[in-house]
Amino acid sequence: MAKILVTGGLGFIGSHTVVELQNKGFEVVIIDDLSNSSLDILDRIVSITGIQPIFEKLDLKDKLGVQTFFQNHKDIKGVVHFAASKAVGESVNEPLMYYENNLTTLVYMLQEVSQLEDSNFIFSSSCTVYGQADTLPITESAPVKKAESPYGNTKQIGEEIITDVCKVNSDFNAIALRYFNPIGAHKSAKIGELPLGVPQNLVPFITQTAIGLREQLSVFGDDYPTTDGTCVRDYIHVVDLAKAHVVALERLLGAKNESNYETFNLGTGTGSSVLEVIQSFERVSGTKLNYKIANRREGDVIAAYADTKRANEVLGWKSELSLDDAMRTAWNWEQNIRKNS
Repeated sequence: MAKILVTGGLGFIGSHTVVELQNKGFEVVIIDDLSNSSLDILDRIVSITGIQPIFEKLDLKDKLGVQTFFQNHKDIKGVVHFAASKAVGESVNEPLMYYENNLTTLVYMLQEVSQLEDSNFIFSSSCTVYGQADTLPITESAPVKKAESPYGNTKQIGEEIITDVCKVNSDFNAIALRYFNPIGAHKSAKIGELPLGVPQNLVPFITQTAIGLREQLSVFGDDYPTTDGTCVRDYIHVVDLAKAHVVALERLLGAKNESNYETFNLGTGTGSSVLEVIQSFERVSGTKLNYKIANRREGDVIAAYADTKRANEVLGWKSELSLDDAMRTAWNWEQNIRKNS
């Protein structure tokens, strides 16, 4: 079966995608610099799938290291590129770090992948490219507005870089997957979201607060023009998301793409407010959450949820797991890692 490179493959979405790729029979090579992940995730992947992926610790900012890697792996048939810094709030405070981590590394990757015999590239993009959309749900044809954060800007620029490569190289095939808010964990509770330090995302902060690791959750703003005043997002189960990457990759490998650059939204098509996510957690866990209302956070858009019709019809993919499924698996994962730590 085809050899596939997954960058950031020990991260949250990356590890789940590695599992789904291996379940489909792909040979997987993982690159990760372990800056926001840990090596024991590799063992956890093996315990789920029974297969040992090839692993190389590599910082993709090391251009020579990237070149050497591809010299040693010329038989790679496709790349799923996750490796990037991803916290909106942190990007506002550390813009240069985000531009270096997310764009320099992308350029180094594309320089090498475009020279492979099989240039198939899946880009981990984001709904942040849309900024605050004029209409909801958001379709792929929605205008890409000025980004609300440096993180969002790196995804916009990343897509522009890939588009330019595709224009001048008809043999280079890419799909940008614009996903909404990934949450949840594998049903085995062996892999899940495990941010180093204080979580920047809602759900791990919820589970860490519930288990006693954090004193209190802050809900940033309750005066937005939404049903309950809190921000609305499209929360997609990470396993559904991982499966979409496999489907997109199979589309490229099967030469079924309509053009050599395509974009797809990945979400559930339903928006949930921050308070609705908290209520879902309390419902499935039986635990009351300690939270407070805080000031709005810079860089946050009011509401964003996907129109998934294109992914449903063209990719033949749709999300299957619910918000409660995601919160239940996230809580099981949190309890499991604290029990074993």
